Amino acid sequence: MKKVSIIIPHYNNFPILDRCLKSLEKITYKNIEIIVIDNNSYDDSFEKIKYNYKNIILKKSPKNLGYAGGCNLGASFASGHYLLFINNDTEQDSNFLSHLVDSLDENEKIAAVQPKIKNFNNKNLFDYAGACGGYIDFLVFPFCRGRIFDTVEEDSMQYEKNENVFWTSGTAFLTRRSVFMNLEGFDEKLFAHMEEIDYCWKCNLSNFRCIVNPKSVVYHEGAKTLGYDSPFKTYLNHRNSLILLLSNYQILNVIKIFPLRIFLEIVSSIRDLFSFKILHFISHYFSILSLFNVIYLFKRRRLVKKIRVNDDNYLFSKNIIYKNSIVWDYFVKKKYFFKDLFN
Repeated sequence: MKKVSIIIPHYNNFPILDRCLKSLEKITYKNIEIIVIDNNSYDDSFEKIKYNYKNIILKKSPKNLGYAGGCNLGASFASGHYLLFINNDTEQDSNFLSHLVDSLDENEKIAAVQPKIKNFNNKNLFDYAGACGGYIDFLVFPFCRGRIFDTVEEDSMQYEKNENVFWTSGTAFLTRRSVFMNLEGFDEKLFAHMEEIDYCWKCNLSNFRCIVNPKSVVYHEGAKTLGYDSPFKTYLNHRNSLILLLSNYQILNVIKIFPLRIFLEIVSSIRDLFSFKILHFISHYFSILSLFNVIYLFKRRRLVKKIRVNDDNYLFSKNIIYKNSIVWDYFVKKKYFFKDLFN
């Protein structure tokens, strides 16, 4: 039984972490260590964690490192063969980790595996953040089996097979420590949102697979650290997506795809403007302006070149990068459900 290091980044709101840790106490897989990284909470979280949980590894960061930096810091203390990254606003089925470990044990080419992620408040629904496995379209807009934009499906057991996916959700996924370290972990400049997509993209380029195991189930409350309506969330999502496009694709694809993506950024910003979301409108343009950090983008491209085994066409051929525009298919062709996309 391989040791698993469970890494939980935390920022304020001790009760949700307390609920998560109590849930983890009930899991059947026992060869674990739990590492909580307090991202410099300004409430009394650190003191309460220290007082109530004596058997975990607790570290306090001198500043808020975000999800990416908090997880990297946790991984630096980890001694497990596998790393489980999990959000603090989750509860888990008691056998969820056993199923995830089984997936990695069965095939050494699988780098990462996620559970089925369901909505904490409505357990009949998939969760927005990961559902039953993640994909991107060629423009680097993410979607999931069970969730496309704001359409979240009910779980009627329609996605019960283990499947290759493009990305595994940062809400909860298990990965090999060796792969995580070889790929230099999460990009901390992404801070939060899409850092797991970036990591999985690098796994796919390195000739590893990412999968979902629906036998494993986690319930996610969501938006407890950064609200869904936050302009900062809009900024991070759009900025990080553009960074991934510019640095993870081969250069010819960047040249072909980037202008269309910028056009869609403008369209999306106008939609926010007409919805009177003024700060969200502005966030789109701050995300574009951030791309002038050319040295940073060059360093990212150099890392991707170093680890690349598969070219872009290989990933397209596997249908884990969707060849069409999910924006066009959803908003114009009214394809609201995952089952309608690959027909």
